[in-house]
Amino acid sequence: MAQEESGVERRRRSPWGVLALVMLTGLALMRNGADVTMGPPQPASAAALNSRSSTASSTSPIAAVEPLPYAPAARVRIDAIKVDAPVLDVGTDAQGWVQAPPPQDPNLAGWYQNGVAPGQRGTSVIVGHVDNATGPAVFYRLGQLQKGDHIEVARFDNRTAVFEVYGVEVFEKATFPGARVYGDTGHPELRVITCGGGFSRTRGYEGNVVTFARLIAVK
Repeated sequence: MAQEESGVERRRRSPWGVLALVMLTGLALMRNGADVTMGPPQPASAAALNSRSSTASSTSPIAAVEPLPYAPAARVRIDAIKVDAPVLDVGTDAQGWVQAPPPQDPNLAGWYQNGVAPGQRGTSVIVGHVDNATGPAVFYRLGQLQKGDHIEVARFDNRTAVFEVYGVEVFEKATFPGARVYGDTGHPELRVITCGGGFSRTRGYEGNVVTFARLIAVK
């Protein structure tokens, strides 16, 4: 896992338009589909981006937090769903797909290292399995998050970027809105993604659960 640091902000190497297509296909690998009776929790309608039931909407004022310089992600913590997991740097495979973390370890997330670092200006991406062959994995309960919940990402520069959730959605893989999910909003943001939606033994999960969050503090 890369642990380089730099005082100069590292720029993104891959166009987000390309990454959107890469993520759309690459996340299809994260469909192990353990036989869990009720299946993973799905996002509540109140957590959708267009919901007005919460003050933490996508149009609410953005806290004035200075973007951080580049530093790799080390750990992700989401107290609301009891996630506390190390983060592995992931890239793309020979087919150009984003590599998911090894499914053998259920408590492991992956940060797309060729994109934006958590806390940097732009949109950072963290992915993880919803389940594996033995049962629930790191982001099994991701769809249970609500607006206002916090996601903390510890970095290798000993700083922690704190993000607040402002939306949780499930999108079908066939119509995944790449520009909407990965687009640069002009502020430091985070997307946490896992599989979700319907499931079949032949096709796996039909969609992805996407959590939208923005930087609100630095520890």
